[in-house]
Amino acid sequence: MSWSSGKDSAWAVQALRQRPDLELVGLFTTIDPEQARVPMHAVRHALVEAQASALGLPLTPVPLASGAANESYEEAMRGLLRQARAVDVSAIAFGDLFLEEVRRYREERMGGTGLELLFPLWGRPPRELAEEMIDAGLRARIVCVDTEQAPVELLGREFDRALLASLPATADPCGENGEFHTFAYAGPPFARPVGIRSLGRSLSERFATLDLEPESLRLA
Repeated sequence: MSWSSGKDSAWAVQALRQRPDLELVGLFTTIDPEQARVPMHAVRHALVEAQASALGLPLTPVPLASGAANESYEEAMRGLLRQARAVDVSAIAFGDLFLEEVRRYREERMGGTGLELLFPLWGRPPRELAEEMIDAGLRARIVCVDTEQAPVELLGREFDRALLASLPATADPCGENGEFHTFAYAGPPFARPVGIRSLGRSLSERFATLDLEPESLRLA
């Protein structure tokens, strides 16, 4: 399962685990090796590891520099797919919702690999899906905001019904167009909450980010 650290990835894991014909065997995440963070979400590698532990799944980091060209992503993915086939993985899943060009890109680049592509959330109405996540108890916090698409004041807020009500009319309720990104930390499908602590906020050009760290690091 492609793991971004956000709510859609978490809910895709939940959906996959409802299928008796599938065994979910692991996660993979792109990690900027210099910054030790997930590109775009800017989430620390240590936090993604904590999420994987709370999910009871192994995590495979895929090295990819922030802002890398598509060619670099494709090369990194080819390496990952070789690893997957070597251990008899038969399918790879993504949490995409409705962006046709993104799905088409994945299907074109991964065609002929022998791996089936799964999109467990595909086609779900975003508002309905967002409310389903919230009502089921999934907890997530906004860690990145594209300030050209959404107000910076969303940064750090919980993904809840109050947030949905305050979104601009032009914003997708799930942030699928990149309006915002989240960090999922509790509720389904986690066996236990992931403790988080905020280290502050930053603004770089159009993107505002919230820096989180595992709570245990500050307590040690």
